[in-house]
Amino acid sequence: MSENKTALVTGANKGIGYEIAAGLGALGWSVGVGARDRTRREEAVARLREAGVDAFAVPLDVTDDDSVAAAVDLVRERAGRLDALVNNAGITGGGPQQPTTVDLDIIRTVVETNVLGVIRVTNAMLPLLRLSPSPRIVHMSSSVGSLTRQSGSGGELTTGPVAAAYSTSKTFLNAVMIQYVRELDGTDILMNAACPGFVATDLNGFRGVRTPGQGAATAIRLATLPDGGPTGGFFEDAGLVPW
Repeated sequence: MSENKTALVTGANKGIGYEIAAGLGALGWSVGVGARDRTRREEAVARLREAGVDAFAVPLDVTDDDSVAAAVDLVRERAGRLDALVNNAGITGGGPQQPTTVDLDIIRTVVETNVLGVIRVTNAMLPLLRLSPSPRIVHMSSSVGSLTRQSGSGGELTTGPVAAAYSTSKTFLNAVMIQYVRELDGTDILMNAACPGFVATDLNGFRGVRTPGQGAATAIRLATLPDGGPTGGFFEDAGLVPW
């Protein structure tokens, strides 16, 4: 079993996921670069290694049971355990998402990746995480998953466009996380959600105002929390995000 800490970051071949992998690697972690696209995955690993990161490729489609099972085997063979899982892979679904006209297949597709994919990967990796002395799980959420901000209540501004698939998938993800935290109460596992802010990535046509590196900062902090740190929280750079 490796003495170094090992993390798996899903959707790590580009954008925020890549920067999370780079940030953890800069701290001395060994990092699994989880991604579906072979070419982008291998290119990301090569770039990280050039920067001195102990990175390794993890073929991973979070919507596929066999792919996830193979990823578990790969991480087990490589490191023997997993110290941090960052569930970063996500999609917007594209297309108009007004609830009165949205294509239900868009909602199904988005939920399959953004929610069910997180559950699938988390459950599969839990046995390896339980072998770590300080296991951490981070779910990449979004401010658009905040009901308070979406509704404009509590003095918070409404955020983002009407998006019956993407926004609600992040609210769903936050709710699922709370159920995990309740079940895992009393264990060493700390699980939190991270909001990266409005980051310029291909998901939003690079219209964001923050860099991927800035968007990765909260996730890196949550993945490296000390023992006794918070669990079940929804965090951004400035602190807690209202539910």
